[in-house]
Amino acid sequence: MTTSGDTALPRAVELMWGLEQPGGRGPKRALTLDQILDAAIAVADAEGYAALSMNRVAKQLGFTAMSLYRYVDSKNTLIDLLMDRVVGPPPAVADPASWRSGLEQWARAEFARLGRHPWWLDIPMSRPPMGPNNMAWLETALGMLAGADVPEPVKLQLVMNLSMFVVGKRRFLRDLQEEEGGDFASVMTRVLDPQRFPSVSAALASAAFDDDDADIDWEQADFEFGLARLLDGYEVFIAGFGD
Repeated sequence: MTTSGDTALPRAVELMWGLEQPGGRGPKRALTLDQILDAAIAVADAEGYAALSMNRVAKQLGFTAMSLYRYVDSKNTLIDLLMDRVVGPPPAVADPASWRSGLEQWARAEFARLGRHPWWLDIPMSRPPMGPNNMAWLETALGMLAGADVPEPVKLQLVMNLSMFVVGKRRFLRDLQEEEGGDFASVMTRVLDPQRFPSVSAALASAAFDDDDADIDWEQADFEFGLARLLDGYEVFIAGFGD
């Protein structure tokens, strides 16, 4: 129920939560919101986030941009909808033996989901996601911490910090792939002075950045290492909370 003092909900929030049907006025609808979002995802998958525009999405559908405005009132609304659409529903976490096991499964699922549509990482985070899919992901992760002996606001901080790690790691790996300039290890070994950079030189000499082993998914291994160390810290923090 709303009161006279309530502010209007953002258009994207109304659409995501089914509080208003798009394109309800005027002639019979020729499109659905799902079709528009699927077309936008197809454009971004093929051409990148920068290619997204009302005109480009309309062209993908064989309509004019004006026809899309009956459903989505602006590009900003379209982007808000896509931010929720791309992440989709949360994973069905298999009965975790502990909160750590549950959060591990949750984080791996988020890492994999974002890898399907890397352009999602280019969406500016001007405000927190407010769609039902994002809220379902949050609910799932907080549920994993139900038995942890920390206050509810702290649980929220732990989950948000974990999600930021996943997003940041996925963005870093994506950007690293796109950067040109040759193989890191082979270039650095040619320019580094072992006397000035003994630790880095030792790491390179030990093949710390070697990607020649085809049996190892180095992106996943790097993510798993960081995730494990982050959750190690969570375990220490939760065990000692309130001491």
